Amino acid sequence: MGPDPGIIRPPLQPVDITLAGIRKTYGDVVAVDSIDLEIDEGEFFTMLGPSGSGKTTTLRIIAGFEQPTEGRVELAGQDVTRQPPYSRDVNTVFQDYALFPHMTVGQNVEYGLRVKGIKRPERGQRAEEALALVQLAGYGGRKPVQLSGGQRQRVALARAIVNRPRVLLLDEPLGALDLKLRQEMQTELKRIQGEVGITFVYVTHDQEEALTMSDRIAVFNEGRIEQIGSPSEVYERPANEFVAGFVGVSNVLDRGGRRFTIRPERIRFSTDGGESGTVRSVIYAGSVTRYLVDLEQGGQITVVRQNDSAPRDDVADGQAVIVAWRPEDTFAIQGRREEDKV
Repeated sequence: MGPDPGIIRPPLQPVDITLAGIRKTYGDVVAVDSIDLEIDEGEFFTMLGPSGSGKTTTLRIIAGFEQPTEGRVELAGQDVTRQPPYSRDVNTVFQDYALFPHMTVGQNVEYGLRVKGIKRPERGQRAEEALALVQLAGYGGRKPVQLSGGQRQRVALARAIVNRPRVLLLDEPLGALDLKLRQEMQTELKRIQGEVGITFVYVTHDQEEALTMSDRIAVFNEGRIEQIGSPSEVYERPANEFVAGFVGVSNVLDRGGRRFTIRPERIRFSTDGGESGTVRSVIYAGSVTRYLVDLEQGGQITVVRQNDSAPRDDVADGQAVIVAWRPEDTFAIQGRREEDKV
């Protein structure tokens, strides 16, 4: 049985964010359903889930843009549930950057400091430091229209961290970037977070993004948290069938009254024992080849093999095969939450 998704691990360091019994409804629609969560100081914490799962609403509740119908929000132990966004030690980075087009890059980064009444010399110095941190030193005099999408995202990040907030909230910040640039920015975000030491709370529907950057991940579904854990815990030991299917690709099989999951890369083609099946399709995907196999005992699985040199052509569509895996590579799961069963 997987870990109880409702269990919050004992904090190893001070807690920056506490959500207690958070519930948010819009009429009859339940957007967030009784969430309890603790996020540690300096943690890169990701809320992962499909559209409509409640992750962005939860982020907006932390920011103060939404008020919870029930529950309490604490920042560093202080109840901020009814405080407006501007009085919380939190900044937010959005997908659309929200830069002022008529201002220079430097003026954009300085804007929050100016609102706080910081004197011009200090504003300029701190803006330069923030731009250097995001590798945009010397760009202060340019206008946003002169920058690429990735550079504009860096400016938005610099503007958010220049205020030195306790918590930085990031709402799908890389969603508008192409794949290569998104992957580069994933590395950059992790580096920046490590340097500034600010608690990052990151919202995404991209599983690879979550696995790549996070210290811990909360997997959201239908307004609830299905599982909280490190990337390896969530990937290797999913709490239930939803997590197994949403975080990466996983095979779910029923054998002998036992329901378990096994990742495609843990399955091999065998000649000395295993389950018999027939290859339904072979999909070449560059670095790997994926094989869909119909099993004689029931069920369909995906097998992944690395293309170490030339693409493999030793297994073809329609071919009879034997697949095998080690028992220790399987993980027992439940189909639904126990409390949801009738």
